[in-house]
Amino acid sequence: MRTGYDVIRIPLHLTGHSTGEYEEFVTGFVLPDGMVWGRPVGLTVARDGSLLMTDDASDSIWRIRYAKK
Repeated sequence: MRTGYDVIRIPLHLTGHSTGEYEEFVTGFVLPDGMVWGRPVGLTVARDGSLLMTDDASDSIWRIRYAKK
C-alpha cells in the first residue's frame, strides 16, 4: 500500500483542537493496480477561497472549489 497520495482534512472542534479523527478530502492518485498518476505535494488557498494543490507526478496545479449541490 502506498502512502502520501491523499489529502486529508483534520476537523477542529469548538475547542480548536483535534480529537485525532480525519476525513479523506482528495484521493484517487493510486489506481487499483498500484500505478500512480499523480502525487499531491503542496496546498495553498487562493484569493477566491479555492484550494490550489500542486502535483509533482503530473506537473499540474489543481484548483479545488466549493460547489453547492
